[in-house]
Amino acid sequence: MSNAAAPSSHGRLQTILLFAGLLLGVAVGQWMHVNEVSVGAWWNTAGEMFLLRPLQMIVVPLVVLSVATGIASIGDPSRLGLIGSATIGFYVSSMLIAATLGAICVAYFQPGAGWSPAEVEALVRQGGEAFNADATRAQRMTAGESMGLGGAWQSIIGSILPKSPLAEAAAGNTIGVIAFSILLGLGLAAAGEAARPARAALDGFLAALMVVIRWVLWLMPLGLFLFVAGVVGKIGLGAASGPVGKYFVVVMGALLFHGFVLLPLMGVLLGGGNCWKLMWRVRRALVTAFSTSSSNATLPVTLEVTANEGGCSKRATNFVVPVGATINMDGTALYEAVAALFLFQWFGVDLTFGDTVIVVMTATLAAIGAAGIPSAGLVTLVIVITAVNTSLAGRGLEAIPISAIGIIIGVDRLVDMVRTTMNVWGDIVGAKVITRLAPDEA
Repeated sequence: MSNAAAPSSHGRLQTILLFAGLLLGVAVGQWMHVNEVSVGAWWNTAGEMFLLRPLQMIVVPLVVLSVATGIASIGDPSRLGLIGSATIGFYVSSMLIAATLGAICVAYFQPGAGWSPAEVEALVRQGGEAFNADATRAQRMTAGESMGLGGAWQSIIGSILPKSPLAEAAAGNTIGVIAFSILLGLGLAAAGEAARPARAALDGFLAALMVVIRWVLWLMPLGLFLFVAGVVGKIGLGAASGPVGKYFVVVMGALLFHGFVLLPLMGVLLGGGNCWKLMWRVRRALVTAFSTSSSNATLPVTLEVTANEGGCSKRATNFVVPVGATINMDGTALYEAVAALFLFQWFGVDLTFGDTVIVVMTATLAAIGAAGIPSAGLVTLVIVITAVNTSLAGRGLEAIPISAIGIIIGVDRLVDMVRTTMNVWGDIVGAKVITRLAPDEA
């Protein structure tokens, strides 16, 4: 197993600058919100140019190179089957645990219960207005309601078997790109000596791309400051108050408990070593995930930090992390369970144990299909609510409207930042665990 490399002086400086950009962005954003300073669209635009765009630009080639070289380095198809099944098993188990934790927290703390009828009516009205305020987002959610869980899975399967990997890459759909890269890696391994020049070329391209990532990291502190200041300046930290405040505290507390306690404990029990120390070593990736709210955009940083500073093998990292960025969404599964159960509580719907099981299972499955982009969890949340509404309709009970999601839209960006961080953290823990099965050659 690889040993964790000591972070370079450049790495330490980049980490300090990232934290400084984050804290300064929160402070400046809150000052603008409190003093009612107009927050122009240029804040987000500039933040996107310095933070998201450079990372998004290299995601697709990075996925192709890292997955293909990772698969080719494993070589033996039977060994690949073991590593693949172990990876999927870890991811599905951690998402089920996360969603179950969310359901338990809602059942215990009851964030949607105990409010007066006037408070309920006022928040429902505000939620409807918030839902309809963004026509594009409302349209996506309505489409998610009509799609249902079966349609979501059909879409995922269609992405796994794309007509054109190039079209999938152009659209930013990494599932199809990963499927193509796995096939390419298998072909490189099966071709043996004849494919050695191709394997060497891909290794060289990957090494060059990792250098580019290190260059891009120097732009991130500025982009992080601009992006966070723009977000906080618009919504303010006070958005997490009032009736929605209890929901906010419950979902954030559950996310942090899962990230700081359950995931590291799973890593320790499955042979990943001290994952609390690992969390500190990979902090640059976690800060990037927090600021971008995108697992896909964070992928270049996650790969670089996981292998070089997290002590994970490159074989495991290059396979496990890209796959995890696409299908492993612990934070999203937990959030969807909490959000759905909170909304049903708010509307006074008395759910059975079976309904809660539907929420947990559907939240896990819907999270797998959630895109690694900001606020994708809101769209897949519609699938969870629709599944429970179907169960209620079968018993002759009134369903809740999809527009109820507007109740939590105000704090969703803050929650999204934390749940994305937990998604990425789960990928890194998975890479640490799988390193035991796929160590680098001595």
